[in-house]
Amino acid sequence: MPSSSRIGVLGSLCNPPHLGHAALARVATEQLDLECVLLVPTGAPAHREAPAVSAGMRLCLAQAAAADEPVLLASSVEVDRAGPSYMADTLEQLARAAGDAELFLLLGADQYATLDDWHDPERLRGLATIAVAPRRGVEIAAGSATLIAMPELDIASSEIRRRIAAGESIDGLVSPSVSALIATEGLYQSGGAG
Repeated sequence: MPSSSRIGVLGSLCNPPHLGHAALARVATEQLDLECVLLVPTGAPAHREAPAVSAGMRLCLAQAAAADEPVLLASSVEVDRAGPSYMADTLEQLARAAGDAELFLLLGADQYATLDDWHDPERLRGLATIAVAPRRGVEIAAGSATLIAMPELDIASSEIRRRIAAGESIDGLVSPSVSALIATEGLYQSGGAG
């Protein structure tokens, strides 16, 4: 992991990662002067059912997304760690590995609205600057977050999975490498679960 001064952290199920993740990484890199953004696939979700697609395959999807987006680096930190994936633990582990780098946790407004319900939110806030991007229909409450100015993107992994299961195109929703990996592995074909 880079040990430069400013690194973004973008956690996601990566089920699959999509162009909204890439757009947020690009804009955040520019506005916050980040060297890169770590795309961190959730290993074992703590508060929801694990996806049908394995953590290892979701890491492969994150790596494919990073191959198409120069500012993204896929991180296996949660996939490699046993037990439930808590962002506070992830940030602590990344902070140790990054030395004196400053971490920025990139969230959508919908995630930020629930931050106080996350595992150990105060430790999380102490480990990273929270940077929030707008989401359609979600008001960003005033608080201790840095705002990321960008258009509201309406791309959801659940819709991408639905489209694949229905045999519909996902062009313009995921990067070419992600699309190719989905097709090669036959992901999300039956029922769209995952």
